[in-house]
Amino acid sequence: MTRGIDDAAQAVYRLMLTDHQLDVEGLAGKLGLTEDQVRAALDQLAGLRLLRPCEDDAPGEPSGALRPVDPRVGLPALLRYYESVQQRAQLEFERRQAEISGMLAQFRDESAREDSQLERLLGMATVQARMEELVGSVRDELLTFSPGGAQSAASLQASRPDNEALLARGVTMRTVYLDSVRKDRATVQHAEWLTGLGCEVRTVPALPLRMLVIDRGVALVPIDPANTLKGAVQISSPGVLAALVSLFEQTWSDATPFGAPRERDEEGLTRQEQELLRLLGQGYTDEAAGKHLGVSLRTTRRMMADLMDRLGARSRFEAGLLAGRRGWL
Repeated sequence: MTRGIDDAAQAVYRLMLTDHQLDVEGLAGKLGLTEDQVRAALDQLAGLRLLRPCEDDAPGEPSGALRPVDPRVGLPALLRYYESVQQRAQLEFERRQAEISGMLAQFRDESAREDSQLERLLGMATVQARMEELVGSVRDELLTFSPGGAQSAASLQASRPDNEALLARGVTMRTVYLDSVRKDRATVQHAEWLTGLGCEVRTVPALPLRMLVIDRGVALVPIDPANTLKGAVQISSPGVLAALVSLFEQTWSDATPFGAPRERDEEGLTRQEQELLRLLGQGYTDEAAGKHLGVSLRTTRRMMADLMDRLGARSRFEAGLLAGRRGWL
């Protein structure tokens, strides 16, 4: 415990130097202190070795009495004690300072690592170049979400050499497309070609974003899922990757294998029609819903007209009410 001498102890010590025969009551009376304050001061002075017991044979002194130590002896010792306390305090401060500096350095290192786990890629040329680099480095597995509907025949044809090389190396490839691509001849042919080489392809009514996951160690996602032209983010953060892989696996488990007929519920609705009703019920416009499903505005309106006809509805509002009553929403 850190020790010190307070004002009351100093006053008692000074008085005892001039009149060391005063008892507790006498010290209290002369200094205007309570007897408890005087006793606390005496305990403090004794602890600091500024008081010592009188010799048993000291003339005029009661047995067990305390006398002040000569200031020329006691005070230099007290000063040395304070210096040692200050030195220990300084050492303790330096130790704490080193600990805090170490914690700050560790935080900066962790922040730097986190920053290095996210890289923004601006411009489609940059994104395409990085994608080719990452795909070329795949060792075991490639997972992809491909929203946006059908791609051009030329684009699909251009991707074949890379896909063929990956599958020839034994890389596991799983791709999720939109249900809408089942009506595009070029995409169907490409998907059939991929599955023939060992790639697994499934479809869903809608996808949350475009995504590429390489060996579960790095991923590419768009900066803005609504506008992929803004660029992409390359992610290597383990926590984020775990979430993206989990999203893929959940979507994959709900997807329909390519080649299998599109499932219909007991009301005869396809999952794409169910998703269209859900989107329109959430306030999406026909155009926005079509983009989400990967179909044209014309197709979206045709699908909605067919649903209204099946419901016997004369307006969108009435169609929503009837769909709700039938449990379609």
